[in-house]
Amino acid sequence: MKTKISAFIVLFLMAVGTINAQIDRSKQPKPGPAPKITLEKPGEFKLKNGIEVLVVENHKLPRVSITLRIDNKPIAEGKKAGVSSILGAMLGNGTVNIPKDEFNDEIDFLGANLGFGSQSAFASSLSKYSDRIIELMADAAINPLLTKEEFEKEKEKLIESLKSDKKSVDAVARRVGSALSYGVKHPYGEFVTEETVNNIEFGDVLAFYEKYFNPNNAYLVIVGDVEMGDVKRKIKEHFGKWEKSAGVDTTLPKPMANAQYTQVNFVDMPNAVQSNISLTNNVDFKMNDEDYHAVLIANKILGGGFGSYLNMNLREEHGYTYGARTSISPSRYGASRFTAGAAVRNMVTDSAVVETLKEINRIKTEPVDSKDLENAKAKYVGDFILDLESPRTIANYALSIKLNNLPEDFYSTYLAKINAVTKEDVMRVANKHFRPENARIVVVGKGSEVLENLEKTGIPVKYFDAYANPTEKPVFSKPLPEGLTAEKVIKNYVAAIGGEAALRDVNTTLEVAEMTIVGAPFKPIATTKQMAPNKYKMEVVAEGMGTLMKQNFDGSNGYMEQQGRKIPMEEKELSSRKSSKGIFEELYMESSDIELETLTTIEGKDAYKIKVTKDAETSYRYYDAETGYLLRTEETTEAQGQSITTTVDYSNYKEVGGIKMPYTMKVTAGPQSFTFDTKEVKINEGVTAEDFN
Repeated sequence: MKTKISAFIVLFLMAVGTINAQIDRSKQPKPGPAPKITLEKPGEFKLKNGIEVLVVENHKLPRVSITLRIDNKPIAEGKKAGVSSILGAMLGNGTVNIPKDEFNDEIDFLGANLGFGSQSAFASSLSKYSDRIIELMADAAINPLLTKEEFEKEKEKLIESLKSDKKSVDAVARRVGSALSYGVKHPYGEFVTEETVNNIEFGDVLAFYEKYFNPNNAYLVIVGDVEMGDVKRKIKEHFGKWEKSAGVDTTLPKPMANAQYTQVNFVDMPNAVQSNISLTNNVDFKMNDEDYHAVLIANKILGGGFGSYLNMNLREEHGYTYGARTSISPSRYGASRFTAGAAVRNMVTDSAVVETLKEINRIKTEPVDSKDLENAKAKYVGDFILDLESPRTIANYALSIKLNNLPEDFYSTYLAKINAVTKEDVMRVANKHFRPENARIVVVGKGSEVLENLEKTGIPVKYFDAYANPTEKPVFSKPLPEGLTAEKVIKNYVAAIGGEAALRDVNTTLEVAEMTIVGAPFKPIATTKQMAPNKYKMEVVAEGMGTLMKQNFDGSNGYMEQQGRKIPMEEKELSSRKSSKGIFEELYMESSDIELETLTTIEGKDAYKIKVTKDAETSYRYYDAETGYLLRTEETTEAQGQSITTTVDYSNYKEVGGIKMPYTMKVTAGPQSFTFDTKEVKINEGVTAEDFN
């Protein structure tokens, strides 16, 4: 048997070799014709209340999904912006017929999913439970359990979310970019603030539901292992009860006009460790435009993929960023935007802006390479064919044809139109839609580090605050009080938190803090122990996950442990820890190691910036000019060929045993950030030398 198998393999390899010998690999294979696309048409029917229903039967898997979409025009919420967010969070948590806990327990028992937005809903389950899921979804949509208690909870959650976004460079960039592009009174340009959320009353949520969450402009899409006749009966039985509401005639304001000339719209974020750059101009771009497919290809070549002009320049050639992208999305309401951007290191912000403009002008003035054009087409062809494997795609395409006023053959001719795009088409649509000469380049970053070089580009700079209000150019350095020195600033800090005698009496500290990690669904507990002069230990534990990280230094040796792997401290870090002389390092700073640089602003507070040089390493410390407290530290290290700046913000000082300690610390390192909220502090108790063994 083995001989026969071996012989088969030899024959197979010989055959492959013969075939290969007949292929001339010096010539690129010619692409075959675009595959012929035949799309199955979903079953359709309409309820008396106006709901249009699309059904795609697919019996390959015993599952079903139901999507509800209420196709209202974009809604401006004005002084009560956020009301739709609160409503969306409240919907789907029970009905007037089924209490919240009972409702959610049944969804879990069925192994189903059910979620709502302010004008949408989605459910999925095994097909044998489809009747019940349709019933539950309809009940939750028509008879939602909207209580004042839930309203207050969701309102508070939204406010907390807004607070956490205040220091987010990306959140500010999105807000300001949209507001400047569309205008704050346009639905796409308005934004939610603590003020607008505080304006919202429970009655506003009920009124929004009554006015906008109704069957008037609703579509239901059902995909999966169902029979058309059964679905039709169930939909009529449950969603047919939904009563139509009075029509709402919404008038959309026009988006803001594009800038008259290329300009930088700068927002100063002193805590930013990276700059967010976004070049943007408004366009009128719809799916039924003749240029639709050419615009897709042009965008793909410019910045729509890894091998695009922009990404290969900013990431691969210059190493400015982890990724650069462009985007342009159609809007049937005449409110589209072209954007090109990236998050880049502070020191290369100006260069990244210049290179972005260079690549946009390149696609507008130079014919694209044939290989780039073919690669872009191939990507769309591959994605399109892959998407067709999902039955939901068929329903989505059918719905898209209805909503966007597309010809019936839009998707069956899609690939042919993609493959028909020429180099001339790409250049033509690039000149029509990519308009750097009328673009705003929204830059959100640390002005003290990036603004001077931005101004040297020669591009006019206008200044805005974090809520898109015009403002004056920020002042980064103020006159220092006469006679003030770094030594005096340090002495003021020591006095402010308890005095030299009290600090020298501190031999040990124990701190327990809850960590909030952006994007993580859990909150670990960090326990930190210190013993003078230099012993240190931190352990981070998450419930159900055990120890996530541990760091320990016993005065001579140290290690970090992560996921069970123990890594000895590097010599550089060991040397730094060994040289520590006490828990409060300000007590032991030498005059030759510290320098008072400027009086600057940190989160609206005047702060003295102190440069600290130790062991040939430079770091910065910022002290509140009024209270003397430490507000921030900054330190830059090299890792994997890149400079990473770690910023720690200190706040919420509380007294413990006569010493003022910061109970809140926010750590930002590159794109990552997390916050320590201290729950317990002990001074000179709870720590022994054995803890560091």
